[in-house]
Amino acid sequence: LVNELQVAPLWDVLLTRQLFTPAMIEDIQHAGSGSRSDQARQLVIDLETRGSQALPLFISCLEDTDQNKLASVLRALRQAEKQNPEVIRPQDPMPVVVRALGLTPEDLRGKQGPSKATPGKLAPVVLGPEQLWPAKFRPEVLRPVDSGSGRFSDVCAPEISKQNADLAYALNADPCGHCLIINNVNFCLESRLTARTGSNIDCEKLRQRFHLLHFMVEVKCDLTAKQMVQALVELARRDHSALDCCVVVVLSHGCQASHLQFPGAVYGTDGCPVAIERIVNIFNGAGCPSLGGKPKLFFIQACGGEQKDHGFEVASASPEDRTPGSDPESDAVPFQEGPGPCDQPDAVSSLPTPSDIFVSYSTFPGFVSWRDTKSGSWYVETLDGVFEQWAHSEDLQTLLLRVANAVSQKGIYKQIPGCFNFLRKKLFF
Repeated sequence: LVNELQVAPLWDVLLTRQLFTPAMIEDIQHAGSGSRSDQARQLVIDLETRGSQALPLFISCLEDTDQNKLASVLRALRQAEKQNPEVIRPQDPMPVVVRALGLTPEDLRGKQGPSKATPGKLAPVVLGPEQLWPAKFRPEVLRPVDSGSGRFSDVCAPEISKQNADLAYALNADPCGHCLIINNVNFCLESRLTARTGSNIDCEKLRQRFHLLHFMVEVKCDLTAKQMVQALVELARRDHSALDCCVVVVLSHGCQASHLQFPGAVYGTDGCPVAIERIVNIFNGAGCPSLGGKPKLFFIQACGGEQKDHGFEVASASPEDRTPGSDPESDAVPFQEGPGPCDQPDAVSSLPTPSDIFVSYSTFPGFVSWRDTKSGSWYVETLDGVFEQWAHSEDLQTLLLRVANAVSQKGIYKQIPGCFNFLRKKLFF
C-alpha cells in the first residue's frame, strides 16, 4: 500500500469526506522527510485510528482519485478478512527476537555497564504483536487529535471501546440492520391536524444519513395509526439474526399521553395516537427475539405537548434567534388522557424491563417541538449535521449530547431534545 499509494491527489478528498482534519493532514504531509513514501506510510498508520468505517471511506477516496487498482485490492482483502479473518491475521503469533550473528551478551552488556554497540553489529529487534512486546520496545500509541472544538481527544479511546465486547455493541454486519422511517405529512380533515410542511426534508436527510451508516432504509409515508402499528409489527417479525441493530424513526404530530415507561404519543394520519411505549414494546424480547441483546434505536420528531418554552436569560446565550425568512411550526396536539378511540390499550405491566433500548425525543415531554417549513425540524437538521461530523468517532450518547446542546441554542422559543437510555454498552456506528 505504501509503495503504490499516490498521496498528492488525496488531500482534498480526505478533507471533504472528513476522514482527517486539516491539522492531521498537515502532520502527515510533514512526516519524516516529507517524501511521498513517508507521507504514504504516515497516512496508513493514521488511518487505523479513524474508526471501523475509515477503510471503506478510504477505498472510495482512492476510487475518486482514479487509484482503482489499489482500491480493488483493498476491497478484496477487506472482503476476505470478513469471511475468514485467519487468512489475513494469524492467530496468537509469538514475538520473535532477531539479533546479528556473533553478537554475544557481553557485547551488549559490558562488564562495567551498558556499552555502545560496535560498528557492523545490530542491536536486538523484537517482532510480533504489540501486546507481547517488552515494555521498553513498545511505541507510544496515544495520539491527540484536534476534535474540532478547540480541545484534543484521544482517538484510541473509541477504538478500544469498539473492540471490547464488554464495553461496546458489535456493529460489524454489513448491512448493519434495518431502518424504518415513518413520515406523516398529510392528515385527514377529521383529525384537525395541519400538514407538516418541511417533514419531507427531514425524511430525506435521515434516509441518506442511515444509508451512509450501512442501514437498509425503508420509508413509509402518511400512515394511519393502525398502519403504523402494522408496519412496526412487520419489521419486528423479520429475521434480524444476521444483523446487529435496528432503527425506527417517526416524524409526525405528537402529544402528551398517559404512560408507564416512555412518555408521549405520535399521531397517525387519521388523528389516532399511538403511544411511544407501545411502539418500543413491539420490539421487546417476546415480539422480536432475533433482536435480543442487540441495540434498538428510536428517534421521535414530534411534540411532547403544547407548552412553549421561552427559556431564561444567561450571560453566554447565543445571539442566534429566528433565521431570516424561516417559518417555524410546532407538531403539538392537545394532551390525551388515555388511549383514544382508535388506539388499543397495552398490557404494559406484564412486559419485561426494557433493555438494549434507546429512545431519542426531539423535545422535553410536555413541550413543543419546532419545525421550519423550509429547512425541516430543528432536531433532525441538527441530528443529521452532528452524525455527519462525529458519527465516525463518537458513541451514540455523546452524539445526542451534541444535538441537545446545539438545539437548545436555537430560536426565540426554546427546545431541548432528550432521551431514555436503556443500552447496556456504548454504541459506535
